[in-house]
Amino acid sequence: MNAQAPALAARGVGKRFVDRQTRAAVVALDAVSFEAAHGELTALVGPDGAGKTTFLRLAAGLMGAEAGTLQVLGIDVARDPQAVQNRIGYMPQRFGLYEDLTVQENLDLYADLHGVPAATRRDRYARLMEMSALGPFTARLAGKLSGGMKQKLGLACTLVAEPELLLLDEPTVGVDPLSRHELWEILLGLVAERRTTVLVSTAYLDEAARCAQVVLLHQGRVLRQGTPQDIRSEAEGLSFTAVPATGDSVRRLQARLFDDPPTIDAVPRGGAVHLVRRDVRPDNPDAALQAVLAGARIEAVAPSLEDGFMVLLDAVVGGERTTAAPGVADLPAGSVSAAAEPPTVIEVRDVVRRFGDFTAVDRTTFSVRRGEIFGLLGPNGAGKTTTFRMLCGLLPASSGFLRVAGHDLRHARAQARGKIGYVSQKFALYASLTVDENLDFFGGAYGLRGTRLRMRREAVTTRFGLGERGATRAGELPGGYRQRLAMAAALLHEPEILFLDEPTSGADPPARREFWRHITTLAESGTTIVVTTHFMEEAEYCDRVLIQEAGRVLAVGTPLEIRRQAGERDGRPPDMEQAFTAIVAQARAAAGDRVAA
Repeated sequence: MNAQAPALAARGVGKRFVDRQTRAAVVALDAVSFEAAHGELTALVGPDGAGKTTFLRLAAGLMGAEAGTLQVLGIDVARDPQAVQNRIGYMPQRFGLYEDLTVQENLDLYADLHGVPAATRRDRYARLMEMSALGPFTARLAGKLSGGMKQKLGLACTLVAEPELLLLDEPTVGVDPLSRHELWEILLGLVAERRTTVLVSTAYLDEAARCAQVVLLHQGRVLRQGTPQDIRSEAEGLSFTAVPATGDSVRRLQARLFDDPPTIDAVPRGGAVHLVRRDVRPDNPDAALQAVLAGARIEAVAPSLEDGFMVLLDAVVGGERTTAAPGVADLPAGSVSAAAEPPTVIEVRDVVRRFGDFTAVDRTTFSVRRGEIFGLLGPNGAGKTTTFRMLCGLLPASSGFLRVAGHDLRHARAQARGKIGYVSQKFALYASLTVDENLDFFGGAYGLRGTRLRMRREAVTTRFGLGERGATRAGELPGGYRQRLAMAAALLHEPEILFLDEPTSGADPPARREFWRHITTLAESGTTIVVTTHFMEEAEYCDRVLIQEAGRVLAVGTPLEIRRQAGERDGRPPDMEQAFTAIVAQARAAAGDRVAA
């Protein structure tokens, strides 16, 4: 094989699928052409439905292209897929770990499947366990591992045959920032030390920024391939930061800017709003922009990779928003943000939850007020999900006091559940039912009937842009629309409190922006939001956040208070991801010192 040839070369690759309902052809990949070099990290990024997973499955020889050619390690995949599979490792989004087998048994199984000789396994296993830090857990069942540990075990199983090329489909979805960092250190080490070639799809643009090349896909086509700096340069001179005036809030400033047509992107970051504008002179605003800024201080900043991504995407979609949610400016006067002291709607005091000898939640105390967005943050296995399930009335506390929507959860869990909405991380609606049938079913479960049900169904389908998809089966919806349907079902009965369990896990940046536009509007109109997330930038949307680790509360406060608690880095205040990492690392170090003592 020519050493100068690319590890992967796509030339005009095309792939179509047939819509089961309409029988119409759906183009997944349209004349896709790009290369991935040997010994480098290449990132595939793009919105939901861009074709990332389809391309990786083609490269792995799991399906065939209908047009073009695809060479992997010098082999035509269409002609000899088995030869390709013998030399690559492929880790899909839902990697097939056997949860009733131990860590060691999973490794043995994959070694057997790949024909790894017994004589080479001992040294190879030792390297993999050191690399993944799973050495102390070889006897633990895979089902008992945290999310981050499962992903590392999945990667170790993929590497057991020492593949020349790794194909990874969003390996860090649902993984906390610390585990995400650990996974990327493994990948960077593989590239640096073993010259492994890696093609990875990711929803995190900060991950793509660590790659040598970035390929941006949209609706099955390549919009751009280049270095991270090439992509960043698309937003040169268009990136700014805006600090809200006294009396304003970051969240409301972000919402106003997001709803302003010349804005390409606007996200809360570090106590300010990071924005990208088509109007390149927001530092010299006209009267219309002055009204949006409301006294905010604005200055130009260097663009990020995500800024370049959003500019390139904007050039294609024309800046149109994809949902029909009202903006904050559309809210009636007297929204909850104007209230001096909103009432407490969630009260948690000294709550403990044990599973046998294991304490999942240890004396947790906090409260949430009406109209507040409250974030539950923590590493995988920190106790967030257990806390969440107790708040939703799905799991009783072992001890302590829980009051939700005016009901003591020791005695009135059913009554409390009638006043809350819940959106789980995994799609939990009925895939075989249509959008309208799902909404009718869940409306009936909430006690809605007749005219009232029809009115509420029309309201939520309009809000979430589902009106034209009423007859589509839920299982056939694109990922972003499934998430909208889940939100619509949770809001049918107009709950006082909405619980969101990692609702944007795996979503691309535009989808996350649209989602938070809905959430901000709901909170400003009085709905209380409790959310778990692994996207630390999303913590900036919250009024307050709580950080848990090993079942204990490490910090509670506003995003600014959390950043201050973490301390400065290099003379500058940290962003939320840096603050989260520092606070959790400090707690783990202290726990290690106590054990050592």
